[in-house]
Amino acid sequence: MDQSKKTIRLFGFAAFLNDLGAEMIYPIWPFFVTTVLGASLSTLGFIDGLGEAVVSLSQAVSGYLADRWQKKKVFIWTGYLCGGLSRIGYAFSTAWPQLIPFKILDRVGKIRGAPRDAMVADLSIHENRGRHFGFLRAMDNLGAVFGILLSILLVGILGYQKLFLLAAIPSFAGALLIWGFIRDPQVDGGKIFKGLSWKGLTPNFKLFLLLSAIFSLGSFSYSFLLIYAKTFGFPVLTIPLLYLLFTAMASASSLPFGRLADRIGRRPTLFLSYLLWILTALTLISLQNTGGLLLAFLLYGLHKGGLDTVQKAFVAELVPHDLRASGLGTFQMVIGLCALPASLFAGLLWDKIGLFFPLYFSVGLTAVAMVLLNFVSESGKAGK
Repeated sequence: MDQSKKTIRLFGFAAFLNDLGAEMIYPIWPFFVTTVLGASLSTLGFIDGLGEAVVSLSQAVSGYLADRWQKKKVFIWTGYLCGGLSRIGYAFSTAWPQLIPFKILDRVGKIRGAPRDAMVADLSIHENRGRHFGFLRAMDNLGAVFGILLSILLVGILGYQKLFLLAAIPSFAGALLIWGFIRDPQVDGGKIFKGLSWKGLTPNFKLFLLLSAIFSLGSFSYSFLLIYAKTFGFPVLTIPLLYLLFTAMASASSLPFGRLADRIGRRPTLFLSYLLWILTALTLISLQNTGGLLLAFLLYGLHKGGLDTVQKAFVAELVPHDLRASGLGTFQMVIGLCALPASLFAGLLWDKIGLFFPLYFSVGLTAVAMVLLNFVSESGKAGK
């Protein structure tokens, strides 16, 4: 096995471990926040949105510094370490305001994202880049599947606090794996780093950032989908099974979506993922029963499998090779900064107007993003 394949597989295994721990928490997170700690839906939306906004800033900073210093490994293992520490903080929180600093620490852990994705892109060529990102996302989601299963099996036995403490261990193991076995690539020490500036971005990439921001403004936190399920009659104890369903579908579809993007192109595959989100929202609106919920979560899993895979491969080819970490960080910053108003506004629409209004709003913004996507050219591929 050549070194690039070995490195990508190690990244995949570390991602599996981290998501194993993270997803032991996520299926029960909205109920822990709202039921155990007494927060409102607007507060839940604020906390989740704040976390995503922190992600945006941390990825932008880490991407810039990784390109400037030509050191990516340190951001990756430190990111996993932050994730593990945050879960220890969750375990000892007794009121929802106490969650905020640990949510911030958790999402600061995303400093690993842009440097890692840049390394994956650098270790790939155009013909297999989608497949490599698909593999990474599949391992993310496979870890999530096992994490959800452990959550379902153990929450009734251990309770929230012990489960959160247990969830910290896999992320610590992932950090150790990256620290011990991954090496930063050799770089040209004489090359001058100029940085990524707004003026230096191509119109093609700027348009992609714009449409991604528009889509993200309507793409509220997954927590709302779980609350929809509860509203439509699913018992709280069975709702993690719906979360398991969409995560398993995302895991199974990530690599096929990556291969599809390599075969037919990034743009049509991303268009399909947007369409799947619209179908998810329309299914929730029109089929308010068990079958409709199962179908909606299956469609949502397909949407996430395509979206999370193809976006990164697309961005990696719309920016110069030596600025990939900066470009990926800038992209994550844009969509992350949209996450706070997206989740907060969704919570306000639900509380003040009605539970379907966040879905109608999201469908409209997704349609706008799909129209704009037609004007993004894949001929702007950069690097290898």
